[in-house]
Amino acid sequence: MSKKNLSDWLSYIEGLHSKSIDLGLDRIREVFNRLKISETQSIKIVVGGTNGKGSTCTYLESIYSAAGFSVGKYTSPHLIKFNERIRINQQEVSDELIIEALEHIELIREDISLSYFEYTTLAAFYIFKNANLDLWILEVGLGGRLDAVNLIDADASIISSIDIDHTEYLGNTREKIGFEKAGIFRKDKPGIVSDPLPPQSVLDHAQEIGSDLWLINRDFNYSADKLQWAFASREGKKHALPHPALRGANQLLNASAALACIDALKGALPVPIQYIKTGLVNASLSGRFEILPGQPVTVIDVAHNPHSASALAHNLKSMSYFPYTYAVFGVLKDKDLEGIVKCFKGIVDYWYLCDLDGPRGSEAIEVAERIRKLLPPDADGLPKILTFSSPIQAYKEVKSNAKKEDRIVVFGSFLTVSEIKEFFDK
Repeated sequence: MSKKNLSDWLSYIEGLHSKSIDLGLDRIREVFNRLKISETQSIKIVVGGTNGKGSTCTYLESIYSAAGFSVGKYTSPHLIKFNERIRINQQEVSDELIIEALEHIELIREDISLSYFEYTTLAAFYIFKNANLDLWILEVGLGGRLDAVNLIDADASIISSIDIDHTEYLGNTREKIGFEKAGIFRKDKPGIVSDPLPPQSVLDHAQEIGSDLWLINRDFNYSADKLQWAFASREGKKHALPHPALRGANQLLNASAALACIDALKGALPVPIQYIKTGLVNASLSGRFEILPGQPVTVIDVAHNPHSASALAHNLKSMSYFPYTYAVFGVLKDKDLEGIVKCFKGIVDYWYLCDLDGPRGSEAIEVAERIRKLLPPDADGLPKILTFSSPIQAYKEVKSNAKKEDRIVVFGSFLTVSEIKEFFDK
């Protein structure tokens, strides 16, 4: 196929490998070695976890950038455009830079088959290496131990949370999932865990390999009131911190993980307190309890498993009173629908369910049947459940029915949120 632009390239690499998700480092390691990524002297932070890893990466990026360091951040998936995944100094890199990286990898991979995620992860590494950055911030795609990002020998690793998700790849218990996520730890390097109840498998693996384990409520903690918050770690205390710009119940936990990492790496990358404050205030991340401008109030959130759904439900309850709440909801069929939906009992009055395309997409009619069993209507006939062929169709219908004093929440998957966000931004 002739590859003229980034869209062509992404289509090409999507069809290269037989599996969209193929965990394991044997194939990709050879190409990684050919790229000589290990020769770079940049400090590298790897961030894993079921939820909260995107926010944690954002705090690190914002704070280190405020302090004047050159920073690359790699995350996935993207909401609107692929370039969101690869950022340098808080700016998405250009199509040209990504194409150059993809061309180089195509040249050296020879007959080694790479998945879309493996190919694009190597592209990010190549771009960061050529940019001679002070710091790389790398978000794990899935799990940890066998994820392509784990090819990097991290100077510090963070696990934000451990919950049940991606059971077909990671196991169906927190202990099994914890072991997979702990695979990003390294001997004698800081391993920061902000999950308040980490599985024993995480603690055991850290001890077995000799990682320098930092646990929330043991090695670092935080306290807060409505106006400000304080953070303490092995390295001392930080008082009168501004609340972070990202909204939501778990954001102080995510910010604490970032600050613990900054403390752990202060010998290599020292950050004065004023830049920590600036970075917290300036952090921004699309699609995480994001409130769109205008009326009715519209909240978009990529919550797609029970843990993140519970956080979203808590955040919705913390908002002021709204007569009715409308949900635009589309979910992938391999997600724990019951665990997600039950969080919104008594919160969502109208469910506008939408089909999602692709092999993992679910049909709204099937989701509706299951929600009716989970949430039988009350005396007022609520919740009401309607089905639509796409997120856009569902959203347009909500907009025509919801009154300006009501509330709309869009959630269930990145696919659902990205379509609405793109439509809203036009």
